[in-house]
Amino acid sequence: MQGVLTGFAVIAVVIAVGYVLGLRGHLGEDGRTVLTRLAFNVATPALLFTTLARADLSVVLSGRLLVTAASTAVAAGVFLAFGVVRRWSIGRLTLGALCSSYVNAGNLGIPIAVYVLGDASFVAPVLLFQQIVVTPLALTVLDLSGRPGERRRLGHRLTTPLRNPMAVGTLSGVTVAATGWTVPGPALEPLTLIGNMSVPAVLLAFGISLRGSGLPARGADRPAIILSAALKTIVQPLAAWAIGAGVLNLEREALLAVTVTSALPAAQNLFTYASQYRVAEQLTRESILLSTAVSVPVLIAIAALLG
Repeated sequence: MQGVLTGFAVIAVVIAVGYVLGLRGHLGEDGRTVLTRLAFNVATPALLFTTLARADLSVVLSGRLLVTAASTAVAAGVFLAFGVVRRWSIGRLTLGALCSSYVNAGNLGIPIAVYVLGDASFVAPVLLFQQIVVTPLALTVLDLSGRPGERRRLGHRLTTPLRNPMAVGTLSGVTVAATGWTVPGPALEPLTLIGNMSVPAVLLAFGISLRGSGLPARGADRPAIILSAALKTIVQPLAAWAIGAGVLNLEREALLAVTVTSALPAAQNLFTYASQYRVAEQLTRESILLSTAVSVPVLIAIAALLG
């Protein structure tokens, strides 16, 4: 239980600092924008590269990855189906599907994996899957749908991932890991230092964005916010447990790991994407906030039942 509470406490403190900064205007009117652009264009790509360059890609072939991919597809698919019926825009569908299935595997998943599961490597499959598959795919969709009415040549569409900082960081890190090349220390250390700014910048920007906002799940976005939070904190972990136990017959430790990681709330960096592309910002912010609050009792219950 301590790991769950510790992870959430750390995040809550940094977000609260961001809220105070926004409330008092210490960073000016453009503070949130600067932090968001810093995270999107510089810090997070560096973090993705340094994380993946040293990763063991053999976890991609593990059964836990299959459970992660399947449960992600279930949660995102339900939101997409609902959104298509409601005729929501592509950007709204993309961010909503991410909020329904993209877990906070980094700044929350790692400490919870250490304290609850006893091994940080349990979070590696979901980290790799999200960084290698989900992030480049989602950002490519947002890039291609970002300017309605603009005609794009085929070459422009095909090279969209290569012009996105997040995708470049991810693909570069995977390439280094796959080739077995070791990045020299003098080259890796500056990237590590820059990458360490990513999580604080995202959390501070998220906190600043809460200034003047009321309780989540109000207004026109209420159905989408409640749906995405329910999918993220209830449907996705249930799907992971059912697939892991009923289809792949995972052992108890592995089953606990995939269920806990699937129950993690939506990642704060999704708000960075929404802010960068100026789409579904309220939906993303409030979905993250609501899923974070709901996931606390859910994670405690999972640890008690399966631990």
